[in-house]
Amino acid sequence: MSTTASPIPPRPVPPSAPPRHATATIVLACLGVFVSYLPVVGVSTALPVLHEALGAGTGGLQWITDAFILPTAALLLTCGMIGDLYGRKKVYVAGLAFFCAGSAVCLTAGGVVQVCVGQALTGVGTACLLPATLALISHVCPDPGRRARAIAVWTASLGLGLTLGPLINGLIIEEAGWRWMFLPPLLLAAGTAVAGLLLLTDSRAPRERHLDLPGQLLAVVTITALVYAVIEGGVDGWGSAPTVAGFVVAALAAPAFVAVELRSPCPMLDMRLFASPAFSGAALVMGVTLFAQVGLVYTLSLYFGLVHGASTLDIGVRLLAVNGFTVVLGPLVGRLMNRTAAGPLLVAGLLTGGVGALLVTVFDAGTGTGTAALVIAVFGIGVALAMAPITALTVDSLPYRLAGTAGAANSALRQIGSALGPAVFGVVLAGRTLDALPGHLAATHLAAADRDRALGIVGDAGIEAGAHLSLGSDAATAAYRAAYGASFTDALHTCAVIGGAGLLAAAVIAVAMIGVRGGRPHEPAAGTAAGATAMPRPAAGAAPADAG
Repeated sequence: MSTTASPIPPRPVPPSAPPRHATATIVLACLGVFVSYLPVVGVSTALPVLHEALGAGTGGLQWITDAFILPTAALLLTCGMIGDLYGRKKVYVAGLAFFCAGSAVCLTAGGVVQVCVGQALTGVGTACLLPATLALISHVCPDPGRRARAIAVWTASLGLGLTLGPLINGLIIEEAGWRWMFLPPLLLAAGTAVAGLLLLTDSRAPRERHLDLPGQLLAVVTITALVYAVIEGGVDGWGSAPTVAGFVVAALAAPAFVAVELRSPCPMLDMRLFASPAFSGAALVMGVTLFAQVGLVYTLSLYFGLVHGASTLDIGVRLLAVNGFTVVLGPLVGRLMNRTAAGPLLVAGLLTGGVGALLVTVFDAGTGTGTAALVIAVFGIGVALAMAPITALTVDSLPYRLAGTAGAANSALRQIGSALGPAVFGVVLAGRTLDALPGHLAATHLAAADRDRALGIVGDAGIEAGAHLSLGSDAATAAYRAAYGASFTDALHTCAVIGGAGLLAAAVIAVAMIGVRGGRPHEPAAGTAAGATAMPRPAAGAAPADAG
């Protein structure tokens, strides 16, 4: 086995945390990530209701989703560094406080802008929570095997938040109205914050670090400009001034970020890490996987709500398998990761998820719940098999002493993919529906005046308005809605092909850059190339843990 050292020296080995402290920390870390992921799919499945209640068009609905994801993606790395510098417990509690504030703003919202502001505040809270929770686990789990099991439980908790969010929101919306769906996360975050203050022990990186303000600013500008350009391109056209300006800003800011990070004495994201094929491959796979997963959930939520007329609760039940299998299979995947390499599990998950996404192309406007549940289950099983291995691979690619940065890098890659998913899929969904609608209308027996009226309303008010359009007679309305459902389904198929192809491409990347042979994910493969950025490993009988 190669003895090549990491370019960044390993940290000293402190004593392990007491078992009771470690268990409480893991539980609170899992509660934190559970709280932070409740709104991700929960709000997405409520989009049809928010469209009717707030009059939001396609662009507004995309911004409601991305208002949460954008600050999460933009601030993750900085929040991880702040935790390394000032203490992970402080960042954890601050994240829950931001989450409470954002939920309170949404709870009292009267329009799209206020919902977006509240979503942005909860996104800041999530940016604090995700790296802090993984760093806290790394601190109390110096043993690689226990850390892998804890990360699997952390991943299952994330999946549980994604799974229960739509169900809880659906029940609340049916009984009390859409605003009240923000109350349970507020109460849960407040209770978790109190428990964290009482039970958590703070930890930080053992070496002095400082904030990388130029890198943070350029990261925010790059991510925001890119997502803004994609969303506005679908609304105003790809040649519009705001869209072009957004892409230009992103194209200039991205290389500037890389240049600044390479020159920084304390970079927010050490670009040398990308010299490791395993880390680079894990980064690409993570981004593509979340792009496909969140994008397809966004698309399917609108499909069930607008084409099938399903309620928020029904949508949550139909999408249960997307994230439910992450909860059910999480413990099994955690045990498998201690018996085999992460690579085969990851590739198997990506291939299964890719096939599941492509099977969505069998859906039509009248697809039954049973067929839909079976297809979504295949997709969900693939995601469940992939998430824990890719999380462990990403975290284990960084030195232990930068546990906060490891958690932030993992979560930043998640959120960048998550932000681009609704943006890109929303643009494709709207554009493809509008392109297909004239042809499907022409195949009906509708009068020319009715066809022109339908095209005009859908084109001006958005595809969401088209789901509720009524014409002069019941027969004309039925013919129009059949054409609308067929057009929307054509768009859904295009989104499914994009998501499925992305996951299959991610499987190829995993095979080429990460590999499917070797030891367990926390063991270095024999023959590590000189100069590669490998994580320093514990010697026999000792395991590095974070400095308290």
